[in-house]
Amino acid sequence: MVMVLIALLRNCGPFAKDLSFYPSFLSWNHIQCSDDGKLHLYMEFSNYTGYGERSIFVPKHSLVAEGFWDHDKNRLCMVACRVLDVEGSGGAASVSDCSIRVCLWIPAVLSIESSGSVVGQLWSGNDEKDLGYFDMVSFWSSEASFDSTPDLRYEYTKLDSVNKSCKAFNLPKSRKMYPDGESVGDMRFDFSLRDAKGRRAWGYANPLFIGQTFYGRSYMVSLVAPTPPPSLVDLNHSLLNVSYRISYSLPNSSYDGSEQTEILAEGVYNAATGMLCMVGCRYLLASVNEKQVNGSKDCEILINMQLSPLNPEAGERLYGSIKSSRKESDPLYFEPLETRLYVMYNSQSVESIWRMDMEITMVLISLTLLCIFIGFQLFYINKNPDVLPSISVTMLVILTLGHMIPLVLNFEALFMRRNTQNVLLWSGGWLEANEVIVRLITMVAFLMQFRFLQVVWSARYPEESKKALWVAERKALQLCLPLYFIGGLIAWFVYSNQSRSQPQRQDFNSANHRSIWEDLISYAGLILDGFLLPQILLNIFWNSKDKALSPVFYVGTTIVRALPHLYDAYRAHHYVPYFDSSYIYANPKNDFFSSTWDIIIPCEGVLLAVLIFLQQRFGGRCILPARFRQSGGYEIVSSISL
Repeated sequence: MVMVLIALLRNCGPFAKDLSFYPSFLSWNHIQCSDDGKLHLYMEFSNYTGYGERSIFVPKHSLVAEGFWDHDKNRLCMVACRVLDVEGSGGAASVSDCSIRVCLWIPAVLSIESSGSVVGQLWSGNDEKDLGYFDMVSFWSSEASFDSTPDLRYEYTKLDSVNKSCKAFNLPKSRKMYPDGESVGDMRFDFSLRDAKGRRAWGYANPLFIGQTFYGRSYMVSLVAPTPPPSLVDLNHSLLNVSYRISYSLPNSSYDGSEQTEILAEGVYNAATGMLCMVGCRYLLASVNEKQVNGSKDCEILINMQLSPLNPEAGERLYGSIKSSRKESDPLYFEPLETRLYVMYNSQSVESIWRMDMEITMVLISLTLLCIFIGFQLFYINKNPDVLPSISVTMLVILTLGHMIPLVLNFEALFMRRNTQNVLLWSGGWLEANEVIVRLITMVAFLMQFRFLQVVWSARYPEESKKALWVAERKALQLCLPLYFIGGLIAWFVYSNQSRSQPQRQDFNSANHRSIWEDLISYAGLILDGFLLPQILLNIFWNSKDKALSPVFYVGTTIVRALPHLYDAYRAHHYVPYFDSSYIYANPKNDFFSSTWDIIIPCEGVLLAVLIFLQQRFGGRCILPARFRQSGGYEIVSSISL
């Protein structure tokens, strides 16, 4: 059994003389109990929370203790001894100075200032003048566990302060629906935050109590209160008393590490508006604070959080704040922190998993159709080998790269499990398995497309009579490259303008902060959407009348490229993606997706397909005005033998 405890040490404790070691955390290990209530254990001290059962035993930072459980007083009392590492003894340790006393007990009432399910004290039994004396140290458990204490109750002591500083009671009732406080999953949330210096970090908030109901990690226990605590719920049935544990870690520029902050807060949650208003207390430990306020307790923290509605709108942003109500000159004052909540409710997670399953199915169907369409084209050119020279090599290179690049960028997905967000983990591995299938089908499509390119290249390259075709291909490429380059410059120009015109208040959503690299990738997707453009230009310069492409191939591929945009237009009105990773089909990182692009790109694909149809039926230059339809191709003239 391991129990991690937070120790509040004010330049004191059993290791006060060791200036290089300032412990803030205490763990109990190797507990040995007997039937008569006696027990033996050792206590390990550390300056970080990760110190626990699997840590290496350090004698000079440990105490050995033994004692008994007092059933009458409901407490555990022990005598502790220091552990000395004897040099030259092969790692053996000895025990000395057994004047240390330890007591711990389970409190009957919890509050914001005492939220540990187990609290205790550690002190020296020596006289103040004796060597090894230290002041009393208080500690409490960092995690609440009440499965064995059903009579425990929570006392709300900060509701008056909340009533004065919070506006949750005056907000009009919203038309949207918010969590009612009955589901533990709906009341837990992660959040991102940013301070005045621009530092960003992630945090999380777990409810400890809602009313007199305790919320554990995977269970909840209803606590019976002998006397009802002060409550504001009587004013309005939508107001609920709540208590939270909030934790976050900001990077610290003064040393290589981060400021770990833990706040115990209590206040009121308005289920009608989704507003969460609380007053919090934080304990400042030596390992997490730059100022000389070690061991201080700051209970002048105001917390306002806006929970997401159960029926959110697309693009909705939910902001909050954590700020100090102290004066700036106060050493405990800190700059306000802007927060943004990330909440996925149970109903939303089910909807997201269903949508992601549907999208992964659509990806599989699309890739399978592409393989079928390429197979039709390969079958078509096998029956009509004379049309091979009239197929654009540039077009085939674009299509081949379109299949190859995703394989190169995501090849590790075939062999290792990616780190995904919780929504992917909730799928039980089904999405990850489907992702491997997607990569395999993409590889099949790439190999078929590469074979298509190889056949066309082999048919055109060796023959001297095809030099004119290479000239036409070069002219088509020379016209395509400036068009692609100008389009890339436009994409970069638009990105630069958006970056300069970005407001002071920044979003935490990565989807709203696209880099120039992501914009260029999306532009590459736009080039792939117009894959028929090089073939159209080749037909114009060669004035070809060959039916080089099978209708199944160019029409089917055009439909597959247009479907993501049609689906994105549908998704924007029916679903609200809560995480960037939930985009599987019609991923904005791979193409341009918006209400405008979802119209432009399908129309562009249809237009290019129609032009190919007209060229293969009436000639490559039939789409040009009459004065530009000059004969530029070679005609086969029958020879008459004399």
